[in-house]
Amino acid sequence: MKQFMQLIGIGIISAAVLAALMQLIYTLTGNEAYVLLYNVDYFPIIRVWQDVAWFGIVFHFVFCIASVIGLFYILKFFGWEYRMWPYLVVYTVGSGILYFLSLLTERPPAADDQMAWFYWTSSHLVFSLVVAGMIVRFIDRGKNKSD
Repeated sequence: MKQFMQLIGIGIISAAVLAALMQLIYTLTGNEAYVLLYNVDYFPIIRVWQDVAWFGIVFHFVFCIASVIGLFYILKFFGWEYRMWPYLVVYTVGSGILYFLSLLTERPPAADDQMAWFYWTSSHLVFSLVVAGMIVRFIDRGKNKSD
């Protein structure tokens, strides 16, 4: 259970870093790539809450926490959970592909906005470095019956 709780903490911290970085990019450049971070209007069931400001933020944090936990345990199956490269590849390449969810919405950023794609993907590279670095440094490697 300790390991699971540590992963939740890493998910929360890394989600906050990603959100702050995307907001900083918006503040410095005016590029609206951050909008995709909170956009849920391309999900059929949950899009009914797309106009509720806090829902997008909660969605972002829940998705980050779930992805940290899920990827850790998938990598654990292969014995790669304490290696940095799988996190870098999955989160960076995956986010570069997921950027094109922007094709499914009228909200910014546009799918052909190359700078938004660069900011989005680069920010997720930082996210992956934070996640992997914290997992390598802080996750309990002890064999615990409740893990």
